[in-house]
Amino acid sequence: MLEIEIKAYCAGHDEIIRRIEKLGGTLQKRVSEKDVYYRHPARDFASTDEAFRIRVEDERNILTYKGPKIGTKSKTRIEKEVLFADLTAMKEILNMLGFAVVDEISKTRTIYKINDIEVCLDNVDGLGTFVELEKLGTDREEGEKVLFSVAFELGLSEFETRSYLELKLAKKA
Repeated sequence: MLEIEIKAYCAGHDEIIRRIEKLGGTLQKRVSEKDVYYRHPARDFASTDEAFRIRVEDERNILTYKGPKIGTKSKTRIEKEVLFADLTAMKEILNMLGFAVVDEISKTRTIYKINDIEVCLDNVDGLGTFVELEKLGTDREEGEKVLFSVAFELGLSEFETRSYLELKLAKKA
């Protein structure tokens, strides 16, 4: 199963929300997320286009591995996640294994659902406002077609394939 995702810049979310509701979308939840990205002790994730992080989403802790992007129009990847309880212990384990923190991304996210598409309205600290559209599937090209169609209906036109971490690191450089 692939996570097929596109991201777009937006000036604000009010008009996007109006269009989501017009398309029959429903509010799922609002969350605060803090992502801590890690560097592998023996592999350069920047060159292999992988990502490894801990996400703290309100009260949930999620360990995530993201494989290299597949294709060029979207951020399609194989993604594996696992929930865990003890944040301190997990950070200590990663540290003992030689993983080091690369950077952190904090955001507030409002999640809507339009059929099988998750629409995330993100306010990312230091980067601005974005909209991410995501669906799970096995056919990347068909998934991209569906996501871009909905994106255009939402009035989105300026797309970004880099991750928030990549954007933050580029901004720092």
